[in-house]
This record gives sequence, C-alpha cells and structure tokens, in this order.
Amino acid sequence: MVAKDTIYPLSEGISILRKFKKGKFDETVELHLNVKEKGISGQIPLPHGTGKKLRIKVADEALIAEVEKGKIDFDILIAAPATMPLLAKVAKILGPRGLMPNPKNGTITDKPDALIEKLSHGQVSYKTESEAPIIHLSVGKISFEDKQLEENIKTTLKTIGSEKINSVTLKSTMSPAIRLVVS
Repeated sequence: MVAKDTIYPLSEGISILRKFKKGKFDETVELHLNVKEKGISGQIPLPHGTGKKLRIKVADEALIAEVEKGKIDFDILIAAPATMPLLAKVAKILGPRGLMPNPKNGTITDKPDALIEKLSHGQVSYKTESEAPIIHLSVGKISFEDKQLEENIKTTLKTIGSEKINSVTLKSTMSPAIRLVVS
C-alpha cells in the first residue's frame, strides 16, 4: 500500500496514513526528520497542539517533599531560578526521568504562568538524537482533521527550516512509515 521508494506530497501522505488506522485507541501521529547536522534543538508552538493533556507543575517545597516520597504526578516541572537550590536534593530522582528543570528545554523561568500557558497550548521541544542527526516528534493524533495535522506539520517544517532537512517521514503508532516531500 505504501511504495517504499515513493515520496508523497503532505496531503496525500496524511490520507494514506488514515487508511492504516488499526488501533482501538487514538494513535499518535509522529514526524521523523533526517537533518543535515547534529545539535539542532528548540521549541515549536504547534497551532493545534499534540492532543496529549500535559500535567505541568511548578516546583515548590511541598512538591519537593512529595517527590522525595516517590510521588511524581507530572509530565513537566517548571522552576524559578530561586528554587533550583531546593531541587538539588531530588535531582537524582528527577534527572534520570528527564523531569529536572533546565535552561536548555526552557523550564527555568521567572514567569511560570506564561510558560504553563505556552506548554498547555501545544508547544513541543525537539532535539536531534545524541548519536545521529534525527529528530522525532509528535505532531498530533489520528483523530485530528487533515487540515489540523497539515498545519502542525507545516509549522514544524517551517520552524526547523527545510534547508536543514534531508528527509521527512510521517507515521502513526500502528502504521508503516510514509516518506514526504521536504518543502
């Protein structure tokens, strides 16, 4: 159904993707980008979000006490620069899970409310893998309309820059990979 060596335009790629919907759940639509160099990273404000409801918390003494007891009920932790010394005692718990706030992913800020607003409206972070110049990111759910997926993908490609991209592959959780035209 998907020709291995064929590169499809975006709209056709999305319609092919829909033909593979197998799961009884709302599959995630992923974009895999083969880029020209390692070390590319940043944030993308997706116009329609990813479809995932994020649990975002702001670090304070009560939350740190919960983390020390082993209770972690958040996906993203935001901290003010003043609370970073307090987080040092739970760094060994949060660090391996990728939950420790850091300046590279923009989770240390003086204005946590503004950042929570951005993140809950679909801002996603991206970076190349450590060993290869590849970026993987979620751009929505299969339940999104074609137009929503298309806008999220176009925003992603525009933000990263087509001049930095060698190839683009679209897939959902249960589908084969569909190569797209880089535009």
